[in-house]
Amino acid sequence: MPQDMLIPLKSMLAGHTELRAQRNISRDVSVNKGNIVANSAMEVMGLSARVYKNGYWGFASSPEFGERSAGELISSAARNADFLASRLGNKAPDLAALPGTRLSTKAEFVNAEQKQLLDFAKELDAYIVQKFPGLVTRRVYCATDAMEKELVTSDGADSYSLVPRSVVSVRLTVEAADGAMIDLGDTFNDGSGFFAQRYTSPEVLFPQIDQLFESLMRKRDGVHANAGVRDVIIDSALAGILAHEAIGHTTEADLVLGGSVAGTMLGKQVASELVTLVDFANTYDGEECPQPIYVDDEGTVAQDALIIEEGILRGFMHNRETAAGFEHEPTGNARAYLFSDEPLIRMRNTAILPGKSKIEDMIASIDDGYWLTRTGNGQADLTSEFMFGVNMGYEIKNGKLGAAIRDTTISGIAFDLLKTVTAISDEMTWSSSGTCGKKQAMPVGMGGPGVKCRVNIGGR
Repeated sequence: MPQDMLIPLKSMLAGHTELRAQRNISRDVSVNKGNIVANSAMEVMGLSARVYKNGYWGFASSPEFGERSAGELISSAARNADFLASRLGNKAPDLAALPGTRLSTKAEFVNAEQKQLLDFAKELDAYIVQKFPGLVTRRVYCATDAMEKELVTSDGADSYSLVPRSVVSVRLTVEAADGAMIDLGDTFNDGSGFFAQRYTSPEVLFPQIDQLFESLMRKRDGVHANAGVRDVIIDSALAGILAHEAIGHTTEADLVLGGSVAGTMLGKQVASELVTLVDFANTYDGEECPQPIYVDDEGTVAQDALIIEEGILRGFMHNRETAAGFEHEPTGNARAYLFSDEPLIRMRNTAILPGKSKIEDMIASIDDGYWLTRTGNGQADLTSEFMFGVNMGYEIKNGKLGAAIRDTTISGIAFDLLKTVTAISDEMTWSSSGTCGKKQAMPVGMGGPGVKCRVNIGGR
């Protein structure tokens, strides 16, 4: 998609109008026991217009580009806004004008070919089957995607962005002595960047695959957790999904308006004073986050959204409309997945900030509990009630690590859990291999340190 393709069309914008061109590219392959079971490539591109009139948004999209298409889309979006107002009654428009911003995050488009992904996956599979022949199953997954956007608005905003993402994951299965099938997977070096940039050769991942197999063997010989409320350390992967699913969604302003429990908590203590949680726009600690957003899909310059500060709920994530309603500043959280999608309030890079403790000291402080290191899936609702799968962890007995544990779950109320936090590690780990499913799929980053707390853990 050529950069600056919308610049000649800026004169067509009037009132409050947004015009966005977008291309999404994704490629993935999956090899299961040496067999190719998935091999897909997708490219979707088009143009959309959004118009704000009488307090309502009108939206229209088309796969066609050009001045004629843009004019038709703008007219159609305006009619859609008028239609909503005619049925629902006019609302006073109250969107403050944004300063015109021109921002381009230029990058060379280095899209991977299918053969490159297939060859990479096959070489990893060949290494696994040669070194670990006793496996019941093995699966290798390689994928890359990219979102390319150009946006112009009647406020004068003009932005271009290209955000690529790549991932390699491996899942292994072995049979335990009791006949149970024990599996474990991991994702390696996922994050922002084209595939060849993040994965220079399969050999680089061999040591991490060896570590995965070693953990699988410990899990095979592991024990079931003892159910109940326990002292635990949730490692960064679980801290990230907790920040995203159980806290992040409750503080998206549209869901706050929809009845989220966080709506009544602003300015109140919702966590231990050790807890600070932020949805980062693009940079943390001097480095780009996994999903760097510099200008959102409404033309707002993206700002970090401070959610919890030292245990106090300080703010929500906003688009322009909710920011006006709450009399807050917009944070630049409006994101659309495809050209045919309207921007919604979405997270970008949500994380609990590191503390000052060392993981080894946190483990030493627990007499009878667990260190939970890997998660599988999870869900939460707008009360912050959650249930997450735990795919790997270890007993802690008298301050020392014991046997590995088999698959289990943790559950509870996230805001209650955060009040039990007594230590946070000084490490920060990011992940961005998954997508958030709020109405539209959306790549997101999530992260955190190790967190010592109390939680309800499942048993056999």
